[in-house]
Amino acid sequence: MDLFEYQAKELFAEYGVPVQRGRVASTPEEAREIAAGYAAEGSPLVVVKAQVKAGGRGKAGGVKLANGPDEADDKARQILGMDIKGHTVHKVLIAEASDIAQEYYLSFLLDRAARTFVAICSVQGGVEIEEVAHTNPEAVARIPVDPLTGVDAAKAAEIIEAGGLPPEAAGQAALLAERLWSVFADEDATLVEVNPMALTDQGDVLAVDGKVSLDDNAAFRQDHAKFADPEAADPLEAKAKAKHLNYVKLDGQVGIIGNGAGLVMSTLDVVALAGEPFGGMRPANFLDIGGGASAEVMADGLEIVLSDASVRSVLVNVFGGITSCDAVANGIVSAIGMLAAQGQEVRHPIVVRLDGNNAEEGRRILADAGLPVVEQVATMDDAARRAAELAAAAPTGA
Repeated sequence: MDLFEYQAKELFAEYGVPVQRGRVASTPEEAREIAAGYAAEGSPLVVVKAQVKAGGRGKAGGVKLANGPDEADDKARQILGMDIKGHTVHKVLIAEASDIAQEYYLSFLLDRAARTFVAICSVQGGVEIEEVAHTNPEAVARIPVDPLTGVDAAKAAEIIEAGGLPPEAAGQAALLAERLWSVFADEDATLVEVNPMALTDQGDVLAVDGKVSLDDNAAFRQDHAKFADPEAADPLEAKAKAKHLNYVKLDGQVGIIGNGAGLVMSTLDVVALAGEPFGGMRPANFLDIGGGASAEVMADGLEIVLSDASVRSVLVNVFGGITSCDAVANGIVSAIGMLAAQGQEVRHPIVVRLDGNNAEEGRRILADAGLPVVEQVATMDDAARRAAELAAAAPTGA
């Protein structure tokens, strides 16, 4: 789960990481009211920041300075409703502006390739760290962090020194790093990032921006439901999650159902390749029904895939292991019957490839059912090609 900036800063504040004061507004009127409150306290200059889970907000015009309530209202009107890398801005953060003398970079992340945690620190902040690493790699320090010992005061000082931060910022920056590690470890994060970590003209070191990614696998031992963003969730993904299905919406036209993440990923690649001669037909989703899927799970999966208006055909690719192919076949038959009973007659062509455990019985069940929308194909390559061909021939929304 990725957090909005304002959520990340709220989390930082709970751990004593210094941040600017700020409040969230959903309307220009709320932005005006918040800015008026700061102005009354002697801080008329604020930053109006788009709250989207995407980088490059500043370059897209989603971060603007405002001097006083009137300008805050105006800037909020400009930003709210913007599209930034496919994300619509529904909220803005109204934060007190700081007089920044220098900007740095600091993050902790899970390095999957190295199988450890890593701290990244740089004296050059305020821009994307990938850009700094490309143009000035010696300015980016990567320090491994032992998960058993973590980051104490000495390790934090080592990280800050490796990043090349000046003496006037080093002490406060090390304390910030130590506390940021607590956020990372205690909240089961895979990334916590402060960019920029700023030294102000007053000599304070602040987390001016914040990014946090939380590990969903640790949700059972955390209280992260408060960070959920129903507005940003894809409705089909939310519906699939409620049914405990591993579903990801993509932008193609061929619905995909398979058993096992590896098989489904391979199926996505094969369909994308097979679809090139047919006008670039591509996978519409990732859906793994799992290794021990029942007929009910298969029915739920098919219902989810067919709910996507962009889907023109469906490919069911199953290699039976724990999953029995006859259970998959019964699931397909059940799903089509269930949808028909609900007044949602299935008209999408469904290409099925069954192999492995009880495949012959599964094929017999589908053949005996005589479903006009179901077509069986023997191999994965041929099935992908047929599904792409049918998708290309189907009218949009069929």
